[in-house]
Amino acid sequence: MRRAVLSQKNLVQPLFVHDGAANQMISSMPGQTRHTFDSVLKEVERARDAGLWGVALFPKVADNLKSNHGEEAWNPDGLIPRVVREIDQVVGKGGLKIITDVALDPYSSSGQDGIVLNGKVDNDATVEALVKQSICQIQAGSDVVAPSDMMDGRVAAIKKAIPHAVVMSYAAKYASAFYGPFRDALGSAPTPGTDKKTYQMNFANAKEALLECHHDVQEGADFLMVKPGLPYLDVLASLRPLPLPLAVYHVSGEYAMIKAAVEAGEVDEEEEVLSTMNAFRRAGAELILTYYATQIAENWI
Repeated sequence: MRRAVLSQKNLVQPLFVHDGAANQMISSMPGQTRHTFDSVLKEVERARDAGLWGVALFPKVADNLKSNHGEEAWNPDGLIPRVVREIDQVVGKGGLKIITDVALDPYSSSGQDGIVLNGKVDNDATVEALVKQSICQIQAGSDVVAPSDMMDGRVAAIKKAIPHAVVMSYAAKYASAFYGPFRDALGSAPTPGTDKKTYQMNFANAKEALLECHHDVQEGADFLMVKPGLPYLDVLASLRPLPLPLAVYHVSGEYAMIKAAVEAGEVDEEEEVLSTMNAFRRAGAELILTYYATQIAENWI
């Protein structure tokens, strides 16, 4: 007997956008694209018409706009604010939620999620920058800001600055090799010889996820996210007693693994994807960010 139910309103489509003149295929993520301005608007319209809960926007920022402090992240004429405004003016949302990523790595010359001072990511300086970024995005028309940086106190700081902000916190984000294709898509890999393990969580620690999520509940988050997805179903399920809706990110490496198995003729793509999505729903996810979202909504449910 079926107990978990998967619907279009459980799905969020991540979209990559850049300022170039032509779409760019992402070789590490078959079927995914760095969209031009016009192309991403069409994909947003497609997601809206398919009945998805939302889309999550991620920018591929030109290298000449990157810096250690990531000032481009709160430029009101930057890529993401322009796309968000255009969605409102040209496409219309029709109930679709626009989620914008709050972190400095796409804008950072070091590829870190925060500002590097004296060889380390400075938590407090980064939180100040993330608040500026959140204000910029909300003023442009973002419905949900999603801090993915894992700095301490950033949810409280965003809520203090913007009390009406809807915050989807990447509350349980693990340091993971599964992010490789995503970093390729954004050109945001850390400087060689560095990593993000000082602020992303250790994959052998489940207790820390509970602590981080409790902190974000107290700070006023509206959603809690677990990332990556399948390797952390135990963590996701353990968060069900918390009073906030849960999201999970079926990340780029998980997506690429399915694509590789399909290409090799080893699995049926639809069956594999739907079993994965239903695993997330069984574990307690209300929202699933997956690169398959629009395809699932249009063809498989």
